[in-house]
Amino acid sequence: MNWNNVNFEAAFGTLEQIFPSDLPEICFSGRSNVGKSSLINKILNRKSIARVSSTPGKTVTINFYKLDGLRLVDLPGYGYAKVNDSEKQRWASLMEGYFRSGRNIKLVFQLIDMRRGATEYDISMIEFMRYMKIPFAIVLTKCDKLNKGEFNNSLKDIKEQLKEIIEQSPVLPFSALKNIGVEDIRQTIIKSIEK
Repeated sequence: MNWNNVNFEAAFGTLEQIFPSDLPEICFSGRSNVGKSSLINKILNRKSIARVSSTPGKTVTINFYKLDGLRLVDLPGYGYAKVNDSEKQRWASLMEGYFRSGRNIKLVFQLIDMRRGATEYDISMIEFMRYMKIPFAIVLTKCDKLNKGEFNNSLKDIKEQLKEIIEQSPVLPFSALKNIGVEDIRQTIIKSIEK
């Protein structure tokens, strides 16, 4: 897999705009400001193919990146309180429509801030993926912000918090800053498209 051979394809704000699914898709889901764009940039060896913002709620579209034989899909972040109700409803319709549209979704990386644990939104998203029978992996972002003891405690607590719903899904700590978990995530992508 050539991770450098990637192009930003398109960003869509409504379901009707999205082109047909003709390649396997790997999705990145998580709350606003959890680090989806940073993760995508890191696995693709790019500084800013996915736009990183310090402002939560910035990604309001589904963004597609095309690689050799697959697409990476950056889903809009959720759970940002300052977004108005009509925007939250648009987000919910877009997300549900995307997941129910019969696309070739091979895997969803569900990102969770390792310092905070899984939110109610994260748990709802995981339960929805289980209901839809969509394979997923958990990525624990910002793990570099924790010391060794905090890291171990947080990893144990999150696995305990999610044990009823994650079953055999991988749990992968990640840090864009310290390059932790990059190869694990790449290998997880390769395995998912080989199935």
